[in-house]
Amino acid sequence: MTSQPGTSALARLDLTLDGGALTARLVDQPSVSGDEQELTDLVEQALRELPHLTVERFGNNVVARTELGRAERVVLAGHLDTVPIADNLPSRAEGDLLWGCGTSDMKSGVAVQLRLAATLPAPNRDLTFVFYDCEEVEASRNGLGRLAAAHPEWLKADFAVLMEPSGAMVEGGCQGTLRVKVRLTGVRAHAARSWLGDNAIHRAAEVLGRLAAYQPRTVLIDGLEYREGLNAVDIRGGVAGNVIPDECVVTVNFRYAPDRSPEQAEAHVREVFAGFPVEVTDSAPGALPGLDRPAARAFLAATGGQARAKFGWTDVARFSALGVPAVNYGPGDPNLAHKRDEHCSLSAIAECEQRLRDWLTGPVESNE
Repeated sequence: MTSQPGTSALARLDLTLDGGALTARLVDQPSVSGDEQELTDLVEQALRELPHLTVERFGNNVVARTELGRAERVVLAGHLDTVPIADNLPSRAEGDLLWGCGTSDMKSGVAVQLRLAATLPAPNRDLTFVFYDCEEVEASRNGLGRLAAAHPEWLKADFAVLMEPSGAMVEGGCQGTLRVKVRLTGVRAHAARSWLGDNAIHRAAEVLGRLAAYQPRTVLIDGLEYREGLNAVDIRGGVAGNVIPDECVVTVNFRYAPDRSPEQAEAHVREVFAGFPVEVTDSAPGALPGLDRPAARAFLAATGGQARAKFGWTDVARFSALGVPAVNYGPGDPNLAHKRDEHCSLSAIAECEQRLRDWLTGPVESNE
């Protein structure tokens, strides 16, 4: 029997299921942002049944750790929440594809985490498994952010893997993001006597011209190519059809390579718009890929030897802020996240699990 959205689907999580079947069970337990408690309870219960793990809980966030005294510690992290259900529950399998809300973003990644937690009692590195809530909503509610603030010691590690959808390929680090408002002012007047006013919308032409002429950087970091972008994403102005406007606001989004700090990104944007008032409305730092670290080199080799830059912001930036290099690596397809027809490849789930298992059981590269 399948569950209906909003009802509890499972009495317990069976971690002996294969990754695809476990993904389906997780998908069939709805966990829209802010409503993750039932799924969190199930994850906590399943992990507490594993004697080789120490389990802690903070709100609807669960952290499970091995304590083997290994030379390195790695975090595997994933969020439990999904965007609102869009008539795409319960899950259904068709051939190699599993359909349903959260299949790609990111219950397939969570299933891989749980499988590894259950089946690797003695990995070659100490492991910390992090399952957190409210990733799909505003940053102030993000469970990983609240964990980092309340219990930063739980997240200490040499390397972290965020199981975000990446198409079963390593996506290194993430871009930083900065949003600003460039405010143009003028003098209001009747449109029939426009010479008595000063049109603020016309003043925006120079701002837009600077954006059109802007040449973004392409930056190579750890062999990954990050492309920056500075773009107008909103423009507002106008009072009425017969009024010369006295204000126009252009909102600009700067997506920048992680070799810049937020302060450097802000200074750069202010330089581009020198002479205009600039108000910062949102800022989040990027994250370096850290692919030069021994754990990262071994991880990249174990996962196919190929990597690409992460275009967009993810919670790897939170690990970077804690001094922990991190990458994105999960079986889901990022292009399918949040879509009504969201789905994930069952073979990609199995591939991700096996590659992580190989990395966590093979020889450990020396730090020398």
